[in-house]
Parts: sequence; structure tokens; C-alpha cells
Amino acid sequence: MLAVDGGNSKTDVCLVAEDGAVLAAGRGAGFAPQSAGVAAAIDVIGETAARMLPGARPPYADHIAAYVAGADLPVEEDRLQAELRSRGYSSSVVVANDTFALLRSGSSAPWGAAVVCGAGINAVAVAPDGRVARFPALGRLSGDWGGGSGLAEEVLWHAARAEDGRGPATTLTDAVRETFGTPSVEAAVIAFHLGDMAMGRLHELVAPLLGMASGDPVARAIVTRLAEEITLLGTVAMRRVGLLASPCEVVLGGGVLTARDPLLTALIEEQYAARAPHATLLVTEVPPIVGAILHGLDHLKAKPSAYDKVRAHFRQPVGADPEGGVTAQGAIAGGR
Repeated sequence: MLAVDGGNSKTDVCLVAEDGAVLAAGRGAGFAPQSAGVAAAIDVIGETAARMLPGARPPYADHIAAYVAGADLPVEEDRLQAELRSRGYSSSVVVANDTFALLRSGSSAPWGAAVVCGAGINAVAVAPDGRVARFPALGRLSGDWGGGSGLAEEVLWHAARAEDGRGPATTLTDAVRETFGTPSVEAAVIAFHLGDMAMGRLHELVAPLLGMASGDPVARAIVTRLAEEITLLGTVAMRRVGLLASPCEVVLGGGVLTARDPLLTALIEEQYAARAPHATLLVTEVPPIVGAILHGLDHLKAKPSAYDKVRAHFRQPVGADPEGGVTAQGAIAGGR
């Protein structure tokens, strides 16, 4: 089975045997069908598989389980699945949004809710009877706010207004200047506008934002709003499939959440306790590829020992380098 985790910044691919043995692994460029096109996105999978399996020719596996960013609508999943199947990498292909992999990797059951906050933000809930609640996740067009990219833009917006007098003073101005090495926020803005600085560097503002939120009212307001969005996404998805009234695991993932910022974590705990008192919050730090692999094993009807073998392969102590494997998951303090 070929498992794929296609993220905004990277694409991970693993070849896994039916008994759960990880036979090969590779990493490719970001998976971006909405900007680069469907064919280019699938090219990344093919190129990564070819590099990690030198000399091998398609088909690479009996089944492909691809859980990817940019598959936000069922029609997008269908298009990606059709393109992937047309390449001949495997005759059996499943493509779904990466939030389903997050849920599968972190939950103790095949149902529950998951909220991801990395470069973007999204959520899903799956009921025990199979009903699914999901969101278009198309950015501001579909009512979304948050994620690393959105947070960084918010920091730059507030910093620019603080510097020129349109907004309240905030230490976020210092964060922008120091992060990008510019004499002013305006200079950073102009550098982005003219292409002298890559827009991809904006995400570097997320860590300073979280670090300043405890002592800066503007930064704290942004982080508080993010906690509200993370809570809204999860609780609304749960309500749609009837999961609010009984115990339910909510898996939180993505770089912003797995950083376990104390203030953001405390705000999320507080809001879920108020809106979904039966929920148990779990921050998963296993790489999303684990969820894709487990879904693939489900398709192959693998034995329970196969699942244990996969988790053992990726298990590392908390704090281990996520580029090299997995960090252990755990419940947020207080059981929420």
C-alpha cells in the first residue's frame, strides 16, 4: 500500500506492507492542486515515489491511500482520484482531505472530530454511524479565518497600522522588524509587495505572535480569536453529526497547535469545556502520514498487529524531531 500525506509545504509518501511494515519512505514538494493544478500536484506523488523506489516501475502498490490538502470539496477529491488512477501507480485509489488522516491518526476510534491549524485551518467530524460534517475550507470566500498564513497576515496588518498611527501601539511592530531585518514595518511590506521577500516567509511571524500574546493586548486578541475559531470549527462539526451530547475525542493537529503554546492551549481548553463539556481534547504530534497509513490498512482489512507495528515504527519520545518521525500524542492537561 502506498500512503500519501500531501501538505501545503511537503508531501510524504510511504510504501507499507499489509502486515504494517514500513518498507520505504520519501518526501517531496508541497501538494498544491488549487494553485499548481491537479496534474502538477499528482506529479509530486509520482516523483517522490520514483525517488524512494529507484528502479521500480508502476504500479507501485495494490492500493493508494492519499490524504491531501487542497481536496476540500468532494468534486476535488474525485478529480485528484481520477488523475492519480490514470497514472497507473495503482488500480485501487482513495483520495480524501487530510483532516480525515488527522482524525484517524489521533483518535482511539474511527469516529470523532479533528481540527487542523497549520498553514491553513479546517475541521471534520465523523459519527459512529458514518455521517460526516466538513467545511469547504476555501479561505475568506467560505468564511474561514486562522491558520498560520492568516495569523501572519493579521500580525502584519496590525503592525503596519500601529507604526503609521492608524492603530494602537503593539510590540508586533518590533516582531516584524526583527523577523525580517527591516528598519520599519513599511519597509517589510514594500519588500513583500515588490517580490524582494518571498511571501512564504510570512509564516515566520506566527511564533513571535504566540510569544508576545501574554503581554501585548493586540497580540492576545489575535490569539483569543484563533482559540474561538478552533472551538467553533470543532463544536459546529460535532453538532452537525450529533456528537455534542456524549463523550467524543477531538484531535487537534497542525504546527500551530502541536507547538502547545500555553496561552492558546489554555484558551482552547476553556472554550471547549464551556461549549462541548463531554469532549476530550487530544493534541496529536504523530505525522499525518500515520493517518493515511491506517486508512490504507483499513482498506486492506489488515490484522490488528499491523496497526500496532505502524504506530511502533513512528513512535518517538515527546520532543523528537517531526522531520524524522513521530512525537507521542497526549491529552491536554486537565483531560480536555
